[in-house]
Amino acid sequence: MKISEVMNKAFVVDDSISLKQAAKIMSDKNIGSLIVIKKDKIVGIVTERDIMKNIGKIGGKISSVMTKNVVTIEFKDTIDNAALIMAKNKIKRLPVMKKGILVGIITATDILANSDSLNEEFLLDWFKFDN
Repeated sequence: MKISEVMNKAFVVDDSISLKQAAKIMSDKNIGSLIVIKKDKIVGIVTERDIMKNIGKIGGKISSVMTKNVVTIEFKDTIDNAALIMAKNKIKRLPVMKKGILVGIITATDILANSDSLNEEFLLDWFKFDN
């Protein structure tokens, strides 16, 4: 199954907003992460966990707690490969790119919800990777 079939809308913010503003956006939209953009490029991702771990810095800028060097995946790729990338990098969210442009996000929850579509070979590869 292709990522494009299960991905969700990605919500983007500027790197200058505060953690408090980010928390409000995530709460209002009922989402678990925000993609941080600067000059039309992904410069980071911030998750609920990042905010909770840095609650003492709630008035600070999002850029001070975001994860930089964001791992992404291509629009045409499969959910099998997305799951492998997430496992390898120990992450739960992958921004989805199409020709260098952010077009969505896929999460571990999206993959689990579509686990019946995972290739059996994926499971074998995952077990090899895990050991």
